Amino acid sequence: MEALKVWSSRPLRHLFHLASSPSLPTSKSHLSSSFIRCCSSSSSTTAAVPKQGGRGRRPPANSTATSTSDRDAIRAIRLKKVEELRSKGFEPYAYKWDRTHSANQLQDLYKHLENGEESNGEDDQVSISGRIVARRAFGKLAFLTLRDDSGTIQLCCEKERLVNDQFEQLKSLVDIGDILGARGSIKRTEKGELSVCVNSFLILTKSLLPLPDKFHGLTDVDKRYRQRYVDMIANPEVANVFRKRAKIVSVIRQTVENVGFIEVDTPVLQGAAGGAEARPFITHHNSLGRDLYLRIATELHLKRMLVGGFEKVYEIGRIFRNEGISTRHNPEFTTIEIYEAYSDYESMMNMAEEIVTQCALAVNGKLIVDYQGVEINLGRPWKRETMHNLVKEATGIDINEFGNDLNALKEATFSKLNLGPNSQERHLIEACSSAGRVLNEIFEMVVEPTLVQPTFVLDYPVEVSPLAKPHRRHAGLTERFELFICGRELGNAFSELTDPLDQRSRLEEQVQQHNQKKEAASSKDSVTKGDDDVSYEVTLDEDFLTALEYGMPPASGMGLGIDRLVMLLTNSASIRDVIAFPVLKIQQ
Repeated sequence: MEALKVWSSRPLRHLFHLASSPSLPTSKSHLSSSFIRCCSSSSSTTAAVPKQGGRGRRPPANSTATSTSDRDAIRAIRLKKVEELRSKGFEPYAYKWDRTHSANQLQDLYKHLENGEESNGEDDQVSISGRIVARRAFGKLAFLTLRDDSGTIQLCCEKERLVNDQFEQLKSLVDIGDILGARGSIKRTEKGELSVCVNSFLILTKSLLPLPDKFHGLTDVDKRYRQRYVDMIANPEVANVFRKRAKIVSVIRQTVENVGFIEVDTPVLQGAAGGAEARPFITHHNSLGRDLYLRIATELHLKRMLVGGFEKVYEIGRIFRNEGISTRHNPEFTTIEIYEAYSDYESMMNMAEEIVTQCALAVNGKLIVDYQGVEINLGRPWKRETMHNLVKEATGIDINEFGNDLNALKEATFSKLNLGPNSQERHLIEACSSAGRVLNEIFEMVVEPTLVQPTFVLDYPVEVSPLAKPHRRHAGLTERFELFICGRELGNAFSELTDPLDQRSRLEEQVQQHNQKKEAASSKDSVTKGDDDVSYEVTLDEDFLTALEYGMPPASGMGLGIDRLVMLLTNSASIRDVIAFPVLKIQQ
């Protein structure tokens, strides 16, 4: 108790003091004042702002946020409270607060307390801090719900513990949304709620804007993404998604480093955007007088590390692609890319299984996960099947039967898939320049959406795999797999192409095909600048090709989408739900 006495005997600047009282009032006369819902404003604020929908009525069900006029009125009232606090010698924006426990630590430490029991010994004087998310006032008694990073705990404030008008100051100057520090003893109320019986407290930060109403929360999807900080306050489960995301990233690092991989950093700004087929973001470096690209993959620089002598490297990094936005695509996203010398793509299948299962166990404690109402079984081993066999099984089309007769293959595809002359899918097939591209298109149209349970799709055509090693047994194919779960790609891996001449030839072919598309687009009367825009330049990364000529060991590599993995393990429908601050349109 002595330490607390010293603290509370200091000058009253910044502080409200609450005097000790032996018991809580229980008479009905104390239950007559006001009830304030999370996350509305305080009683004094609501009295000054007209209620929506008539006296005593709740806001309409479709009212998801306080109106602008109400918000401005509440802000004006709270600004006056800031002035009043300062006029009384209190600073509403404190510098620090020394706390002894988090909310969850107190819940665990005092779980033995029986209803009505109080611990008020010298060792039971605690100091906590957090945001006030709910409050109730009953005459001479007030209850505040305080939330910190770990959870919530109740603050019990009695008028008998206060000096002079301090209890009235508590009711009139503290609003929902304020960040408070409080000290006191611990009691479990008669109703079983663990509470801090407050002896003194400090307003650490005065909130000027009201939080969303408890009953409707922050439900406007665009506003949730645009003001994620409010989203996390109003919807605590949102913050839990990002805690799980952090855990997943940590487990990924631990898993790969346990088998000897070293984390390295590669450039975000690159002279040539390579390692994938994607439209890059372009910027200009004034001092160097040259255009640079935000990376569309980390692949080519990580392979340079293999050339330099590293045998197991990885990077968890942000990738940037100037393309469409959807529930599974964001212009900036996070991947892990892993490269291992002296191995082939079989080893990367094992690595993918290990990473995903370890993450699932770490955040959910099991390998059966529910994703949007569908049960996903992550138990190993996962299904492994070739693209060719999956297409044949789903459509009856056997690519090998057509040999070099591309037209016959296309006609058979139109017939089997019932593609009419004006269908978009037919146009995609017609544009294919080889049997391998037809195979890939059929797979993406028909098979990919059906791959709900974890499936490794093996042996992609060489035309769509410019960085993969040719298959050692099947001409025209590569040693490449993609991992699909819930009908979407989660990972992509190869036995890496190490022949510098073959690599140059394939990349040159890629550049040539891009330039042909660019020329065809420019010859049209008008070019739509959309997701199909090919007006950007594609160039060879000559330095990467030079590195290969010094010699890269046999190797396998894999890229795994961390955002999509987090979506799966947190049951999140959109990639924006797992990116704290996604890219959005400018608000009008």
